Amino acid sequence: MHNLVSSGTAAVTIALASAGIGAGDEVIIPTFTFVASFEAVLMLGAIPILVDIDDTLTLDPEAVKKAITPKTKAIMPVHMCGSMANLDALQSICKTHNLILIEDSSQATGATYKGKPLGSIGDLGCLSLDYVKIITCGEGGAVLTNNESYYKNADHFSDHGHDHVGNDRGAETHPFLGYNFRISELHAAVGLAQLRRLDEFVSIQKKNYTIIREALSTIPEVTFRTVPEGGEESYSFLSFFLPDLEIARKVSEAFRENGIDACFHYYDNNWHYIREWQHLKDLKTLYPLSAEIEEGLQYLKTKQFPQSDHYIGRNISCLIKLSWTEDEVKERARKMVRCINEELS
Repeated sequence: MHNLVSSGTAAVTIALASAGIGAGDEVIIPTFTFVASFEAVLMLGAIPILVDIDDTLTLDPEAVKKAITPKTKAIMPVHMCGSMANLDALQSICKTHNLILIEDSSQATGATYKGKPLGSIGDLGCLSLDYVKIITCGEGGAVLTNNESYYKNADHFSDHGHDHVGNDRGAETHPFLGYNFRISELHAAVGLAQLRRLDEFVSIQKKNYTIIREALSTIPEVTFRTVPEGGEESYSFLSFFLPDLEIARKVSEAFRENGIDACFHYYDNNWHYIREWQHLKDLKTLYPLSAEIEEGLQYLKTKQFPQSDHYIGRNISCLIKLSWTEDEVKERARKMVRCINEELS
């Protein structure tokens, strides 16, 4: 079951609300994500608890275990750059501690884990359908669930609490408070057309991804992100590690100087990694926050994430485009190999 909504951020907000997560509840999220992850949690008055990633570039299950407190209500892995968290491990943790598993699959539509699409495995899943995703509505999102109660909650909450009973909208009742996170019919129509081509898009991306990965595999110092056993990426990004932070920074700059676009070194990135989220650490808001949030986020003023730094500092993630010709992909791969070898020498 799914609800189409106005954005991926809206999808995460609705998923959390549908599961009853709100004031003072703690939600475990990764240090490497998009700012929307903690924005959605804060919007509901809950507290984002950021924990380390591992070489999957997603939540480290051992770090998750250490972060659980009596206030923890949900674990929210974010399947960044087209690949997934170790969902078996996270599901086991949720079962042990009676927690809700919410998948943020905004960047991994088309990827699968043990034969199931990402977003369909947890209690709730969230997709983003904005213009930079593998399938797009222009702007939109979706909430996925196999739980009838969560489905109804999401349906009502995303449309001002309307119960959607009958054919007269003005006569509908409101079982509970809701907000306006509806998608427009025009955006939905675009998304449906795109969805029919998802398998085709993944196939093209896999071809382009494979050409570049095989080229980079000839460099002994390059290693690749770990994909959990049973997982298959969406091939929307190729993520690899270099020996250290200094080399990664130099390679990233060399890529830019040589016209190799859309390759991201997230260590210094404002949008996707904890290091540069000063507005979160300093709680810069337009309005007063609850005492629970202010107290609950004090840990970010001093907490360090050396394990996450170790992986993000050495990582470069390169977008894989559908529009490239085979010759363009091969030329891009040659340039990337040359740049990396020059910085390693």
